[in-house]
Amino acid sequence: MMQSMGNTDSQCPEVMPPDISVIIPMYNEQENAADTIQRVADTIAISGKTFEIVPVNDGSTDDTLAVLHRIASGDDRVRIVSYDTNGGRGKALRYGLEAARGRYVATIDADLSYDPAYITQMARVLDQEQDVDVVLASPYMKGGSAQGVARERLFISRLGNRILQMAVPEEIHTLTCIVRCYRRDVIESLDLESDGKEIHLEILSKVLAMGYRVKEIPAVLTSRKRGASKFAFRATALSHIVFTIFQRPSLLFGFLGLVLTLIGIGLGIYIVALYYAEALNPNRPLITLMILFILGGIQILSFGFLASQVNLLRRDVLQSRKAISRVFSALPQKSYDSPEGHKTLSEKKSA
Repeated sequence: MMQSMGNTDSQCPEVMPPDISVIIPMYNEQENAADTIQRVADTIAISGKTFEIVPVNDGSTDDTLAVLHRIASGDDRVRIVSYDTNGGRGKALRYGLEAARGRYVATIDADLSYDPAYITQMARVLDQEQDVDVVLASPYMKGGSAQGVARERLFISRLGNRILQMAVPEEIHTLTCIVRCYRRDVIESLDLESDGKEIHLEILSKVLAMGYRVKEIPAVLTSRKRGASKFAFRATALSHIVFTIFQRPSLLFGFLGLVLTLIGIGLGIYIVALYYAEALNPNRPLITLMILFILGGIQILSFGFLASQVNLLRRDVLQSRKAISRVFSALPQKSYDSPEGHKTLSEKKSA
């Protein structure tokens, strides 16, 4: 069961959306929840922008939800989204993005391994550069850094991002960071499916395919101060590999096809050399192997070509979706708040 708690005013038929919505996925973050929300609120308040904070309780088994309810009861800028079963960061972000109402939608970690000041910095970029649609905080670009992060984890993260860079058409140094800020129309044009941390890659892949412009700003990544890390190496590595192959199938099919074709050509040269040396044994299946390797290599190369064409078709479909989304966003919008106020989604369905 998913619950959404909003602070609304039933006397006001229409409420202006805030400048910034901040989505914070939380799973067993009772130690961080209060401090994180307070620091985010204090930071944005200084900027003078209106905002809402949308913490998403991702099926926590500790007292995270109780802490969030206590905070929301005293601050109408905090709107809780919660469900009972842990679904992963991707699910938490999808629910949070769906609930967000701001002109800009930012996402950040619950452990504040990135300073919340990056939220206002990213929003400032969107204010000043109208051709930028998404801003990413990047510890791996020039000017960024990592402090206090374990060497093994930092090495894996850097290596993973280097591999992922081969899969995207633009020079982006950090593809996996959660600290981002989007224009609202970008979020509205996306149809997201991922439940895990691969959602960061899914979003970036679709954003770039739709032709939105992405910009990075340097950031400092720090280690978690409280609570347990949710990092899972095997799942993260697998998602990175799958994403790279999906985005650039020519990397895999092209490499394998080229290797097999070259082996076949090498066998052909070897056969010719044996023939002229009068040492060719007709009982050896060298000619058959040569043909199989060359034909297999050419076939795999053709698979890579077809997969690349499918990827181009996917990009065209996403760009059409972007155009349709802009048409709908130009239509008159209904009120952002319902007179049903604090009812949960389950209560609304049963009403």
